[in-house]
Amino acid sequence: MCGIVGYTGSQEAAPIMLDGLRRLEYRGYDSAGIVISGDGGLRLCKAKGYVENLSNLIGGGALMKGGTGIGHTRWATHGKPSDENAHPHISYGGKIAIVHNGIIENYAKLRDMLIAKGVQFKSETDTEVACNLIQYFYDGDILKAVSEAALRLEGSYALGIVCEDFPDTLLAVRKESPLVLGVGKDGNFLASDVAAILQHTRDVYYLDDDEIAVVTPRSIKFYAAGLVETEKELSRVDWDISAAEKGGYEHFMFKEIMEQPEAVRKTLSPRIKDGRVLLDDVRFDPDYLKSLSRIYIVGCGSAYHVGVVAKYNLEKLLRIPVEACLASEFRYASPLVGDKTLVICISQSGMTADTIAAMRESKRLGARVLSIVNVVGSVIANESDDVIYTWAGPEIAVATTKAYSTQLAVTYLIGLYMADILGTITKDEYDALVRGLLELPSKLEKILSSKEQVQYLASIYFNKENIFFIGRNIDYALTLESSLKLKEISYIHSDAYAAGELKHGTISLIEDGTLVIAMASYTQLIDKTVSNIVEVKSRGAEILTLTTESGVASVAHTSDNIITIPDTHEVLLPSLAVVPMQLFSYYVALMRGCSIDKPRNLAKSVTVE
Repeated sequence: MCGIVGYTGSQEAAPIMLDGLRRLEYRGYDSAGIVISGDGGLRLCKAKGYVENLSNLIGGGALMKGGTGIGHTRWATHGKPSDENAHPHISYGGKIAIVHNGIIENYAKLRDMLIAKGVQFKSETDTEVACNLIQYFYDGDILKAVSEAALRLEGSYALGIVCEDFPDTLLAVRKESPLVLGVGKDGNFLASDVAAILQHTRDVYYLDDDEIAVVTPRSIKFYAAGLVETEKELSRVDWDISAAEKGGYEHFMFKEIMEQPEAVRKTLSPRIKDGRVLLDDVRFDPDYLKSLSRIYIVGCGSAYHVGVVAKYNLEKLLRIPVEACLASEFRYASPLVGDKTLVICISQSGMTADTIAAMRESKRLGARVLSIVNVVGSVIANESDDVIYTWAGPEIAVATTKAYSTQLAVTYLIGLYMADILGTITKDEYDALVRGLLELPSKLEKILSSKEQVQYLASIYFNKENIFFIGRNIDYALTLESSLKLKEISYIHSDAYAAGELKHGTISLIEDGTLVIAMASYTQLIDKTVSNIVEVKSRGAEILTLTTESGVASVAHTSDNIITIPDTHEVLLPSLAVVPMQLFSYYVALMRGCSIDKPRNLAKSVTVE
């Protein structure tokens, strides 16, 4: 969701920013722009559409000379996509230019106040309100003006700011929206995502909420509340820029699907020693675990779907009630949360606005919060009582694949770790699950080695306009993610249903030629699922069934086509079964000519409610 990049130094800023904006295209956007600050004042160029449209207007950056600037890719929230609403915005007095990620919730009140003071607006955006508010407070001290304005902004925001009177200076301030500052040899950087600047530096600072950074070619200074100068620890980014590039693959999504065996291996291997699960960053006292009355798992989108799988598995392993909750609904449902509640928050970015709100509400009510995130230094990671990092590396495609798989792997580790402490698992079961975990990467590799079979099936079914997924228990949990993956990148209407619920209404949607994808990997309920397959097949449905190697005989007579996955422990089945469905979605979208890495209307990180 939106992208920010800024630079000040001895090199030309515009080409650096254009390259950074291209590296942020995966986040989703509808317009782009840059502003250069220099002796000639503030020079602005912005355009609706792709970064290439902007690049063409400024000759790849050659037509905008100067060593300091800020750039932005916008994903519309206030105001339709247009040149006028694109960022950056310049204040009514011409002194201040800003770029902004997030939403200013009290923008209407502030806009009315500024209009009453004689300010004229050129756009429909909340961003221009923030820009003019800084101009309103500016009296020659830009740091003070930014601080005064930030005190009055409500909502989530990350702002990059330049001022005409300080031509080699960038300012940055954030609240609940990420900003990173980079230290380079020939200048310094700011960005909303480290991927934008990683080709220039690996040394970064992560800006905290309500902090202001003042960036010049030679220094980066930080100020907390009251404009007290503070020191921050410099971090080193340990993944290579190649991890954020396609590496010969046509799409990031396909690359990330293929990276899953290694990603899951990196998540699991350091945490399993001598047949035991070790979570060094988590300390659960046995008495605390025994006192738990409930576990909530909170997330959005695919992270929520991880939680639905984990609900089945954790209840089985721990014998504690577990509820998977959509973060956007959680805090509005008067959740029964207290000191005997564990809340597990799942977020790839660690910046998901609804999940942050659910986390904070849980902590306010006295719960302990354990987070599963990928991004070090993110809001959710920093504010949780405990955090387990997935170590998945950068995920660029909007549609998540390896983040889902590594999050799921972490839930297995949590379940085994807690079950061992509680004594709710036998040694044989524990050992079997650990063996299964260690075998997951090789079994994922086996599935991916047969991707051409899935590609062939996609070629049969890519022209369907309605597809239904059915399953029971963890197979049902998996249908949720499989359906989402298909619809978000192929634009095919698809829905996921608990197979046993078909006869309670939704079977009326089945007609001749309707494709039903049946998940039938869960051995204990395969006969029940076969009965549901028969129900829809008798009404004209075409059946594509996913099952295990040992389950093929049970489903062969009722299926038109079958996808098989290796046998594994039943708890771990979703980790294997999701991969063919990711591949199926990818190939279907490819054959339909869809924008796979950047689906329409979607953004990678949803940092607004």
